[in-house]
Amino acid sequence: MQKTELESKLESLLFFVGDSIPSSKLCEVCETEEITIHMAIYRLNEIYKKSNSGIEIIEVNNGYQMCTVPKNIAYIQKYKQKPIKRLLTQALLETLAIVAYSQPITKAQIEDIRGVRSEHAVSKLLEYDLIEEVGRLNVIGRPILFGTTTSFLRHFGFKTIEELPKVKEELIERFKKEIEEEMNYISEE
Repeated sequence: MQKTELESKLESLLFFVGDSIPSSKLCEVCETEEITIHMAIYRLNEIYKKSNSGIEIIEVNNGYQMCTVPKNIAYIQKYKQKPIKRLLTQALLETLAIVAYSQPITKAQIEDIRGVRSEHAVSKLLEYDLIEEVGRLNVIGRPILFGTTTSFLRHFGFKTIEELPKVKEELIERFKKEIEEEMNYISEE
């Protein structure tokens, strides 16, 4: 199966950039419509699958990115000699979940929710490129607002942040009640 001119252009762009490219930008650069881009990428992925290629193009945040196929990750890890999947401790997972579901959010707000200081967790998540600075809150001191990254979406297999599983309302209410009970217990002491 021979590649079309558009498929060749898309492949070059995605390889060169190495990160997610918004569909709108691909349309602009390739001077074509979004459906045409989508079909060309679908066809490229079919070509890659049929030829047992080590790459694929994934959809992330209304854009596309060229990536290694999951079955070859072990070889990349061996080459890099350090694991790609970083160990996410309970504290990191808690902090990451808070950011993912509450973004944009400040470190102080994260600490209010967790009930403990979170500098280490926030700095590790920044280091792992799972969260990033997305702005500043417009109040005195202008604290940094954090949100999740494209790497977060890729790492957890989401195309957009809207794909995060919904938290059941009953769990939220139960959690709020537990916090109130703990606060009452602390104030009684």
